[in-house]
Amino acid sequence: MNIFELLVQTARQFPDATGVYLGREPVASWSQLHARALRLAARLRANHPTGARIVIASENRPEILELMFGTWAAGQAVVPVNYKLHPREMADIVADAGASLVIASPSLARGLAAAIAASATADKAQAGDRGRVAAAAVGPAVVAIGTPGYEELFTAAPADPADVGPDDLAWLFYTSGTTGKSKGAMLSHRNLLTVTLGHLADVERFDERACQIHAAPMSHGSGLYIPAYVSRGAAQVIPASAGFEPDEVLDLCEAHPGCGMFLAPTMVQRLRLVAEAAGRVPAGLRTIVYGGGPMYVEELKRSLAVFGQVFVQIYGQGESPMTITWLRREDHASGDDALLGSVGRVRTGMQVAVLDDAGKPLPVGEIGEVVCRGDSVMQGYWNNPPATREALRSGWLYTGDLGSLDARGYLTLRDRSKDVVISGGSNIYPREVEEALLTHPAVAEVCVVGQQDREWGEVVVAFVVAPAGVTVEDLDRHCLERIARFKRPKRYRFVDALPKNSYGKVLKRELRQQQ
Repeated sequence: MNIFELLVQTARQFPDATGVYLGREPVASWSQLHARALRLAARLRANHPTGARIVIASENRPEILELMFGTWAAGQAVVPVNYKLHPREMADIVADAGASLVIASPSLARGLAAAIAASATADKAQAGDRGRVAAAAVGPAVVAIGTPGYEELFTAAPADPADVGPDDLAWLFYTSGTTGKSKGAMLSHRNLLTVTLGHLADVERFDERACQIHAAPMSHGSGLYIPAYVSRGAAQVIPASAGFEPDEVLDLCEAHPGCGMFLAPTMVQRLRLVAEAAGRVPAGLRTIVYGGGPMYVEELKRSLAVFGQVFVQIYGQGESPMTITWLRREDHASGDDALLGSVGRVRTGMQVAVLDDAGKPLPVGEIGEVVCRGDSVMQGYWNNPPATREALRSGWLYTGDLGSLDARGYLTLRDRSKDVVISGGSNIYPREVEEALLTHPAVAEVCVVGQQDREWGEVVVAFVVAPAGVTVEDLDRHCLERIARFKRPKRYRFVDALPKNSYGKVLKRELRQQQ
């Protein structure tokens, strides 16, 4: 099934209902979005082969909807790019994907076009084609949204959508690259449909009276939930700021009843601080789905106190997006710290196991690598067989995350396998230390990493965001009251903020380099 069919069905059922808003303003009905997508598909099919990769590099904008569904209708693959990457990093993705066309927001188009040209010229020169480099056209065309060239893409007569197979490429998802070069996870139409059905089965129940606010990047988690909302005729609301501004999000919650959204944990915290300071609890807020990084128990309790029982947690990766486990709304009401510190139970249609170094299942409570399998798991990494063989083994996706399952089937993540600190022969899981430090009332944020040490092999280093006056002695004493002495940080670094990517993930690599 072509994922585009979800829009076909909704446009038939709710043709005149508003499908897309920019802030409070209607942009397009479902029938208008459907017609625009088919016109784009006709143009794309005339100029690019089936299976071509179409890069979308943009802040959150209404046009992303027509670009996604138009690309799928053409039988081609969407390659969404994190708009906060450096143009050179974007150009690397364009080249790796072998993109046929790049469509970018006006703020990105010129710099990205220059980076693509420079990258392609350098590649040709390195390959020994120096004599023809200057005269050759380099790289795919870059079309800026809102220009005459962009509107030209929509001038063809609508054509029937392409007939694609369930395992044809639909979404080429490049990892956020916090620990190295990004890899392209190949997600098929079957994968995206599984993500959609899993969301509707487990995470949220809504109808055409609901809406989705895109406060988080549409190139990532927020965008992956678009098909689920479209399938129910629930409107897409794009903030006028094109991103995440807490006051604006609160305003939109009040303007659009029945709203849901995906947020990274750091975004939840920012929204909570603004809402708490202003005494605002938006009545229209239905659900906040959070994931993409650790949500610490203390912060989750504070957010529940402000917003109420609106939270659902998902655990997934770009390789199996949003679909490995979930912590239900009901679990958040349990008051059980063990549940709140977990990532919940296995999702519908998935299998999850915790394995030892030999690939054998571990008993309840034992820590090992989390693996999963199901129809949401990627087909592999684009043009990267070695990485694919490492990640996909015997039908299982090896996540690189360390965790344990309890007797009830709840999974608790400990850390990424490469983030574990081995000090004096003992394994120390940074998240456990971070959880302890965050119970200190003055600690706003913390990130724990390992640093090489001649005596211990590695030692624990804590980067702490806290006001002036908080001392190392305060934090050390606080840790010693909560965790074993050998786990406490050997060094503390007080910082104004933790470095994060646009998805809200802390860039541990940068912190390691600061040591």
